[in-house]
Amino acid sequence: MKRVVIFLVVALCLVAGAVQAKELVLAIGGESRTGYDPILGWGRYGNPLFQSTLLKRDAEMNVVADLARSWKLKADKLTWVVTIRDDAKFSDGTPVTADDVVYTFNTARHAGGSYDMTELEEAVVTGPYSLTLKLKEPRITFVHRLVTLGIVPKHLHGPQYARRPVGSGPYSLVTWAEGEHLVVEANPLYYGKKPSIDRVVFLFTDEETSFAAARAGKVDVVAVPQTLAVQKLKGMRLHPVASVDNRGIMFPCVPDEGNADKTGVPIGNNVTSDPAIRMAVNVAIDRQALVSGILEGYGRVAYGVVDDLPWDEATARIEDSDPARAVAILEAAGWKEVKKGSPREKNGVKAEFTLVYPSSDSTRQALALASADMMRQVGIHPRVIGKSWDEIKRLNHSCAVLFGWGSHNPVEVYNLYHSGLSGQGHYNAGYYVNDIVDGYLDEAMASDSFEASLASWKKAQWDGKTGASTRGDAPWAWLVNLTHTYFVKDGLDVGVSQIEPHGHGWPITANITEWSWR
Repeated sequence: MKRVVIFLVVALCLVAGAVQAKELVLAIGGESRTGYDPILGWGRYGNPLFQSTLLKRDAEMNVVADLARSWKLKADKLTWVVTIRDDAKFSDGTPVTADDVVYTFNTARHAGGSYDMTELEEAVVTGPYSLTLKLKEPRITFVHRLVTLGIVPKHLHGPQYARRPVGSGPYSLVTWAEGEHLVVEANPLYYGKKPSIDRVVFLFTDEETSFAAARAGKVDVVAVPQTLAVQKLKGMRLHPVASVDNRGIMFPCVPDEGNADKTGVPIGNNVTSDPAIRMAVNVAIDRQALVSGILEGYGRVAYGVVDDLPWDEATARIEDSDPARAVAILEAAGWKEVKKGSPREKNGVKAEFTLVYPSSDSTRQALALASADMMRQVGIHPRVIGKSWDEIKRLNHSCAVLFGWGSHNPVEVYNLYHSGLSGQGHYNAGYYVNDIVDGYLDEAMASDSFEASLASWKKAQWDGKTGASTRGDAPWAWLVNLTHTYFVKDGLDVGVSQIEPHGHGWPITANITEWSWR
């Protein structure tokens, strides 16, 4: 209770006269427990706020310049040549040079944090404001590292940097009371469009407390779960933002033959390894009912990990919510109804498997339970259980798991479907293998340009005969894409929001330099 009072007092003090003082109070979650160091992963979803990136995405998802003035992939497909602007400064007044960029990339390569830079061979300074980034092998998706990796100052980076970040982004961190609030102010040295909002306070309250504060008029922007988006808040309007923050069921795609990974985690499932089971699940699930009933309409149906992005193959989508067709698929594959209301059987194996969801996530729980009910209608009987993430790591090669993914980078298609990543953490946890899909994914990575790679990403999902989509091998049953829901105070213009990635960090602030009080 003491913390709630602290939060509300902070909000009340800072909101008073907010329009005149050009201040904001945001309750949108997203506190980074490991701090605000891009090298450790800060900003890879959304934007790093305190730090500049070489490139960025506009509201239409086009890649445009930020710190970089020019960027080009050489004919060898291994070398990026980058020139940065010569007028950028860190918030401590020191110039941003190629040396800082090279330090950032090389340090991220060896950091071993959540920011994966293993594809980088070496970054090299070629001039005060020019550099090269040399890759180990062709990886066209590396361009997205230029979009997401915030640049840190070489002379200030160290063990304490994550809690005292200095960068060349639009805002600078002033104070951070961990678990309570964080205060930032506009960076007067920022080279880009100057923010009209001088000061922003991020409150780190739970959903219930944040909503109560918004109801009391104490915050200017609040993120709410879809179940609360149907409420009305006096003086605030709902701001729904489309996302590729998706939820789906991953299936083990190989049979249980007693195998285990190097840590002893079992691999394989004799039910979900049958493509007929996976396809029947995909056909039986009523995705629109999940959107309407669980997300209160704030979402859209999902058929893949990259729905509606430029590399999405729309023809891979199927007609779902067809229990009769699901039954026909099962019957044709030999899964017979032995007793009404009981799981179907094939060669003595019952159509049962364990479906796991993270026990801390009520939305995933609801999606898992509702999906399981739909499967039972066609004779497939999942056992739904909630587990911690540590426990899920030991189950995700042999049990179906309700995961969440979604980014602005097609590398997720590669990570989830390429056989070379089988069993690497949560990447291709089901050991899915399709040599044709692997070929398309490798082809995409080796493309001459990102634009040229789009056709290969699409064919990996569905080429008319095979693919890693619901129309193809169906290694996943994708369910929904969330709509991120915010309430915004009347009079605050937050511009046009990007389609948002998986919900980490502060993706809504990607265009914060466009925000203003009317």
